[in-house]
Amino acid sequence: MTTPSLEVILIVDDQEENRRIVSNVLSVMHYDCLLAKNAEETLEVLGKRTPDLILLDVMMPGTDGLATCKLIKADPRWTDIPVIFLSAADDKNLIVQALEVGGVDYVTKPFNRAELVSRVRTQLALKRTTDQLRMLAEDKDEILGILAHDLKNSLAGMKLSASLLQSRINEHLPRCKPLVENMVNATDRMLSFMKEFLANQRAEGLRVKKEKVNLSDILRVLVNQHLPAAATKQIALAAQLPPTTVVVEADHEGVMQVLENLVSNAIKFSSAGGRVDLVLHSPSAGMAKCVVRDTGPGFTQEDRARMFHRYARLSATPTGDEPSTGLGLSIVKRLVNAMGGSISLADAEEGRTGAEFIVALPVAASKPEAA
Repeated sequence: MTTPSLEVILIVDDQEENRRIVSNVLSVMHYDCLLAKNAEETLEVLGKRTPDLILLDVMMPGTDGLATCKLIKADPRWTDIPVIFLSAADDKNLIVQALEVGGVDYVTKPFNRAELVSRVRTQLALKRTTDQLRMLAEDKDEILGILAHDLKNSLAGMKLSASLLQSRINEHLPRCKPLVENMVNATDRMLSFMKEFLANQRAEGLRVKKEKVNLSDILRVLVNQHLPAAATKQIALAAQLPPTTVVVEADHEGVMQVLENLVSNAIKFSSAGGRVDLVLHSPSAGMAKCVVRDTGPGFTQEDRARMFHRYARLSATPTGDEPSTGLGLSIVKRLVNAMGGSISLADAEEGRTGAEFIVALPVAASKPEAA
């Protein structure tokens, strides 16, 4: 059976006696101790072996502990190594400076041995947790890469094959038609979930690019894109635009994704003979409001309480057997918030069915006219 490797601690102090005392205390606790007496030796040791923790004296001749810590943190190889400062000076200003240059803790000398060991254990435990979280994040990114490439490509191939079979089934094998339709619907749902799941993950680290976005043009584009789907379900789709162009300060792709999601949902949950309206209002109080209104089943009070939560399954079901993942509205809300806007669901009116989402985005500042 292999024994686990000892955690490594680098002790930096210009006094040999201090290095010996600290090393003895930590060696008894089964830590592997490295020693250095100044900044030069510290960097030399770090170049050969990376410790899990550094105990760094503040008051050293030449390059002091604060400057040494800056040198350590400036190198990407050592940025994440926690540094505990050791000093005989109990100066509050010095403690603040030590924390500002990257220290995680400060122990005054002469130190209590139990306290020192406790501080060391705490910081090593935190580092282990941080390292584990980093590994989990890397694993997640790798899994997402697999989803985005391998599985997505395989599902796309399955869908293509199923679609080809579906187009020829009536002529050759009519009894197999329900089975093929199930294959097509299943791959549609899986692909839809994967696309929205990946979009949701991208939204976690969202960086929006603020620019001038012509909201009027976007609504025209969305109506043209969704007319075929609406016509298939016999749903009327139209946009009502103000006489003047409305320009907002937002991320173009983000706005497209938000409104595309709302429009596709409105069509997805509306029955034949219904209608979907996109209403763009003239700017007011520095905000431009766009309303997406449908004649679907609307939302229950329970739906309203969790509709923007990830993976929330709401009461309504698509009227044309379209896929629904429960991810869309959570992505929409984060995108809108990141662009400095807001999204809300209008209160239900008595005697009227359907949902009415209101998206508000900041209006772009107009350039001052030249004198």
